[in-house]
Parts: sequence; C-alpha cells; structure tokens
Amino acid sequence: MAHATDSAAGVDTPAELGSRSDVGARLRRLRKQQGMSARALATALGISPSAVSQIERGVLNPSVSRLIAITDALGVPLAAVFDGRDDVVAEVAATASGFALQRAEHSSSVVLDSGVTFRRLSPGRTPGVDYFESTYPPGSTAHADDDLFRHDGYEVGTVISGELTIDFDEERVVLRPGDAISYPCSRPHRIHNTGTDDAVAQWLIVHADR
Repeated sequence: MAHATDSAAGVDTPAELGSRSDVGARLRRLRKQQGMSARALATALGISPSAVSQIERGVLNPSVSRLIAITDALGVPLAAVFDGRDDVVAEVAATASGFALQRAEHSSSVVLDSGVTFRRLSPGRTPGVDYFESTYPPGSTAHADDDLFRHDGYEVGTVISGELTIDFDEERVVLRPGDAISYPCSRPHRIHNTGTDDAVAQWLIVHADR
C-alpha cells in the first residue's frame, strides 16, 4: 500500500471548473468495484471521509502522491484511472483482434493538483505495468508537502523536455532532456519542476504482484 511519510501529506487543491479530468468519478467507480467504503479508504489513506468525498465529487484535485496512494490502497493499477466507457469498448474490440491500438486523438489524460497532467501511453491494459506520460508545469510537484513519499512498484523514467527534479532522502537529482532514471518506488522520493518550462517525462511503473 502506498503511503506518505506524514498522514497529512499529499494535500489536495480545489478543482477548477471545466477541468478535463473526471478523475474523482473514476476513483469512486473503482472504489465501489473493489467493494471498499469511503470510510475504509479514508482510514487507509490517513485522511477524513470528507476529504475522500470531496476528491470523488471533483471538489478537490488529488496530488500525484495522493492518486498513487488511492490506487495502491484499492489494489488497482494507475492505468485504471484512465479507463472510461470508451476505453473499455475499444479494449474489447482490440482483444478480439489480438492486439491493442490507441489512436492519438483517443489518448486519455487526467489533470491533478498543481496542473500536473498524466496521459496514458499504453493502448490497453498491461497487467503489472503502468506506462504513462507526465507533464509538470513550472513550480508543480508530485507531493504537496516537503516530505518525501513512497509507493508500490519499480519506476523507470525518461525526460522528454524541460527539467525535472527528484529529491531522495539524501540526494537531489536534476534530469534534463534525454536523461533517464530508475529506482524502487519504496525509496522515499519527491518529483517536482524547479525549471521555468513545462517538464515532460515518460514513465514505466512495474508492479511485481499485479
């Protein structure tokens, strides 16, 4: 289960009207599919049931760390958050053909706290692997507090454009276009954009138990 180093970590911000993301509704659907109550999820995350309700109703946008903590608590891959009805229909059709195909215009994304955007790159569900692109605007972060966080899996990332900074417990790494990094997600870390331009990176998170 993902967890922050502080139970109050991963503070979420009010969602903007007209956001492209319906992440809250999708998280609610996933929670119900897993048979978990909002109170049980809140307990697992160390937050109030009211905060869970606000995230699911779209009042608050979750931070990156909060989103990952929720999917880990539910035992579902991060990619499940991108799945809408159209995604499922496309996947069924692709399975019948023996392959999965995602056209650029059907790419699915979610908008999180600080304007961070996650875009799914895998054309269908890939068990045990999350493959996505992240865009961090200047000053944005994966974790709203200064604390580091950790979660399930093993992470591999490559920066496409901009500058992305990763803080570890005793070291800071600055990544620029073409730079790649890998580390166990259990190692406390914090990803943020300390540059002046959007930072775009592609990520693989590998889960041994999914």
